[in-house]
Amino acid sequence: MPQDPLDPLDPTLPRRRFLQAGAAGAFLCAIGGEKVPLARRGDALKADAAAAKVARPRTAAKEPTEDQKFVTPQPQPGGTAREYWIQARNVRWTVVPTRRDDWHGRPVPGGTTFRAAVYQLMTPGFAEAAAPPSIPGPTLHAEVGDTVVVHFRNALSLDQAVTMHPHGVRYNPEYDGVFLGDYTRAGGFIERGEEFTYTWEATPDSVGSWPYHDHGPNHTLNTFRGMFGALIIREKGAPAPDVEQVLFLHQLIPPVTGLSRAFQCINGRAFAGNTPTIRAHVGNSVELHVFGMDNNFHDFHIHGHRWRDPSGTFVDTPSVGPNETTTARFIEDNPGRWLYHCHVFSHQDGGMAGWYLVE
Repeated sequence: MPQDPLDPLDPTLPRRRFLQAGAAGAFLCAIGGEKVPLARRGDALKADAAAAKVARPRTAAKEPTEDQKFVTPQPQPGGTAREYWIQARNVRWTVVPTRRDDWHGRPVPGGTTFRAAVYQLMTPGFAEAAAPPSIPGPTLHAEVGDTVVVHFRNALSLDQAVTMHPHGVRYNPEYDGVFLGDYTRAGGFIERGEEFTYTWEATPDSVGSWPYHDHGPNHTLNTFRGMFGALIIREKGAPAPDVEQVLFLHQLIPPVTGLSRAFQCINGRAFAGNTPTIRAHVGNSVELHVFGMDNNFHDFHIHGHRWRDPSGTFVDTPSVGPNETTTARFIEDNPGRWLYHCHVFSHQDGGMAGWYLVE
């Protein structure tokens, strides 16, 4: 394995060196008015310390927009409230559980476990875990006319406020889930131990697959740690595909994980045999929802397959940028073992690849 290029950086990180390191993973967080460079292992502790000092924002109105009151939306006629109970928590997460790359048949040496931040699905009332903690968090489903009602609890071991911010659905400012300093509304600052209920509307223009993620004071670092998931909105009565998989393309880098090297990941795992193995049969309808969830641009490629993009053009390697989504949608007709991967070569070789098995 090549040495991680961040290791030899000078801790003072002058501007030119910081920009040179950008492609390797260095970035800058603005947290409660404080700028925290994240360029070396251990820098995440500084960001967490800055986030812990961010006080609950003042609520005094400054403009007519801040003085407005909003009504919680209800489902449209024929719709329903799709309720979820989700908590944010810190977990020990292993990036390469098998410790090997099944594609090339080689071991992956070194440490691969770090403290992640994730969303976990709970049973109603937060009675118990409904699923293991995971990267990404639970996939939320709704149809046009529904509301998505998320009962959210901050159960992090880290002392900092977090949120859930959605893309694609309609919401009023109370349910934006974003920290805005002194302009922050109720859903934008959920402190450790607190709960809040978000309500989002699935409107006709919400049809598609969308990400959600933390947008609290330390949102960049927490999103890079694993606090993200997917929203899938369908037309009223539209059938679900036979095979559906959410795939987040992202990197886990030393300033975030404290590990000695960067990993190019799909759903928090790196290298085939660790990333999701997708299974289908000939004749199945297949939908693979692919998200970019870091600072990079990625391409998504499945060997032996091609599909139509929204314009109707056949493609086999569409691109996704940060928080962009593409869906590979097709009827399966080609049995065999197929590789899927990001076609940025350094990404696929760094772990962003997996198996697609068709019987």
